[in-house]
Amino acid sequence: MPPSISNESYRTSVVWLRPAPPLRYRPPMKNELLKAIDAALSDNWDRAHKIVQQYEDDSTACWIHAVLHKIEGDAGNSRYWYSRSTHTYGEFADAKQELAAIKRAVQDQ
Repeated sequence: MPPSISNESYRTSVVWLRPAPPLRYRPPMKNELLKAIDAALSDNWDRAHKIVQQYEDDSTACWIHAVLHKIEGDAGNSRYWYSRSTHTYGEFADAKQELAAIKRAVQDQ
């Protein structure tokens, strides 16, 4: 650790590098994530983005967030959100197929 960074600053910055833990879906959250996926599949990127931003502590929401930035063409931001999920940028070639897979995963919980 460089001497110019305090222990607290270092600890806080390292926390952001860990994936967000999956949360046990409460019905309202599950419904919101499904709405975000449906909005993304309907090309309503802004609506989907606003929804997932509310759940940044959930790894599935981070996965959806990552796909949204992949669709947008922002690979750097997309890779950041993938790092907060349990998935990787190159795992799916097609964003719509990936969103369909996320939808199945959310529905199965």
